[in-house]
Amino acid sequence: MSKFSVWSALLVLGCVSMAAQQKQLPVAGFDARWEPLFNGKDLTGWKVVGPERWSVDDGTILGEGIHGKDGFLKTLKKYRNFHAFLRFKCETPNNSGFFYHSDIEEDISKIKFIQVEISSSVGGHTGGLHGDHTPETKGRGWIVWPAPELETVLRPFDWNDMLVQVEGHRVRTYLNGVRMIDFTYPDPRNTDGVVALQIHPGKPSRIRFKDIWIRDLDERPGQIGQ
Repeated sequence: MSKFSVWSALLVLGCVSMAAQQKQLPVAGFDARWEPLFNGKDLTGWKVVGPERWSVDDGTILGEGIHGKDGFLKTLKKYRNFHAFLRFKCETPNNSGFFYHSDIEEDISKIKFIQVEISSSVGGHTGGLHGDHTPETKGRGWIVWPAPELETVLRPFDWNDMLVQVEGHRVRTYLNGVRMIDFTYPDPRNTDGVVALQIHPGKPSRIRFKDIWIRDLDERPGQIGQ
């Protein structure tokens, strides 16, 4: 089926444990292995890259494009196989992205990433994959788009839910409970790295994120924690 409610599917996992309830997980059915990436108060566990402005405002992460440059907010921890959930709201006409398998430093020419697209507009391919960029080979552009009939799932200039599941070469994305892509990527260049939120270069822009959670599917002792 091209459409189904991921939240309904997750409910079959069983009752949420007491530990998970104490974490106040955003979606019923998520278990205690999900961890928050944003504490709702400050940017602990994140690092700002680039000159653009990232702040915490009214319990959300607010990204503001002030200088027209690339701007990123990246995790300190790396993730290879994971499930991630977040809510986003574009407040201006712009696009953004959820980056993963990334390496992002101040010298943006050396960036590595795969991007799940976030757009403020219907038809902007939110939930599609873009990039797979390395300094040596540059980006591959668009990797896969959602089907055209799914573009209207987006709620422009309102809060949207996004779920990203990366398991080996298979990537699934969901927007507002609807599966946007289920794609097995045969030869990704980038297979490990941090996750990041993006401010797109260009005109001034504002985007908000909240309820950012991740379930790491790998055991990685010794990593920097959140």
